[in-house]
Amino acid sequence: MSTLLVKNASIIVTMDKNDRELTDTAIFCRYGIIEQIGPLSELPREADEVLDLQDHIVLPGMVNTHHHFYQSLTRALPGAQNANLFNWLTTLYPIWARMNPEDIYISAQTVLAELALSGCTTASDHLYLFPNGSKLDDEIAGAATTGMRLHASRGSMSLGQSQGGLPPDSVVDSEESILKDSERLIQRYHDPSHGSKLQIVLAPCSPFSVTSQLMRDSADMARKYNIHLHTHLAETEDEDDFCLEKFGLKPVPYMQSVGWIGEDVWFAHSVWVNDAEMDLYAHHGCGVAHCPSSNMRLASGIAPVMNMLSRGIKLGLGVDGSASNDSSHMLNEVRQAMLLARLNSGIKGASRSAPDAPPLMTARQALSIATRGGASVLGRTDIGSLEVGKCADFFAIDLNKLDYAGALQDPVAAVVFCAPVKADFTVVGGDVIVREGQFTRFDIRAQVRKHNAASRRLVQN
Repeated sequence: MSTLLVKNASIIVTMDKNDRELTDTAIFCRYGIIEQIGPLSELPREADEVLDLQDHIVLPGMVNTHHHFYQSLTRALPGAQNANLFNWLTTLYPIWARMNPEDIYISAQTVLAELALSGCTTASDHLYLFPNGSKLDDEIAGAATTGMRLHASRGSMSLGQSQGGLPPDSVVDSEESILKDSERLIQRYHDPSHGSKLQIVLAPCSPFSVTSQLMRDSADMARKYNIHLHTHLAETEDEDDFCLEKFGLKPVPYMQSVGWIGEDVWFAHSVWVNDAEMDLYAHHGCGVAHCPSSNMRLASGIAPVMNMLSRGIKLGLGVDGSASNDSSHMLNEVRQAMLLARLNSGIKGASRSAPDAPPLMTARQALSIATRGGASVLGRTDIGSLEVGKCADFFAIDLNKLDYAGALQDPVAAVVFCAPVKADFTVVGGDVIVREGQFTRFDIRAQVRKHNAASRRLVQN
């Protein structure tokens, strides 16, 4: 369908630079791009699809800036429920080493459907191990069946335990093969055009799983092809100790030493960063994927996100690996981000009534981080807000839900303060992929059966 008309919504939240919240407004889209926003009387009345969203709130599609789709196969695993990051990883690496290409394909489908049902329209995934013939191509193929936008990160691990790294040697690759495959993927799949549904990112896993040379070579290749760079950084205090022992530098200065500071770089977590390091991020335009649920789940700490925002650091949200969050619910992540930031402000402020008490994150700030903040982190200017010329990516929630009873004096805040719900409609590039709360691209019950069968095979092997 080439045209789409959205009408009768109770409120449309644009999340543009003016943060408009519009009533009596409609949206007309053509070929996946927003063409007009205004009174219904001023827009075309005919369209290939008309969505009558009476009593709904409409928001820009959320942007997930950090995930590991494959980890949905090992959610809530008993042996990894009560571990910190390093112990959690060493427990799960042997299980992940059993994955095959079909597992990668199935998990991508499952997670992207789950994200779509939570109001997400664009997701960046970080796939960094490729056992038993698996390739990033498997994830890309699975994602193509969902209608979602994907930033597929070609992750890598080259530093096994025999060389002083954390992962077992069975899940690491040679640096020559990593770089060769990275270039192949860029040349085959990367689409930098306006409205792109697929972009490639280079993403060595972490300072404790790759060599300095691979970090440098990956940065050189990314800049040759003008693509983005991504890695985990400063997630735990243990990482400080590892980097100081291994490289003689803390994580952020180490990134600077290997050429990983710039507008084309974003880091997952950045929990343990100081003022000088945040100033470095701000000065050079580095982005951060904040993953509140994962940071709490693994007891990693609380990222200083209000300090980041006050410095103008590009900040997005990530649900993170589905085995360190056990959910792929973006709206839940928005709520967690707001609440955790408030907790951190409370810890730092002796009295909320004091004139210098740290500010509390607002619901609208949290939504902004999840939408235009995430778009900025990924280097996208065509998503993240509802504006003429941008992609027709949005989600809608029926406000007549039990969850929102008594909260409609401020429906925008209600979406964040109240219990997270599923999206009633999710639209990506003008295509309705969630309709009346149902995912439209494939049968979810059949998908869950396939996913659970793959999970049982991995865990019980």
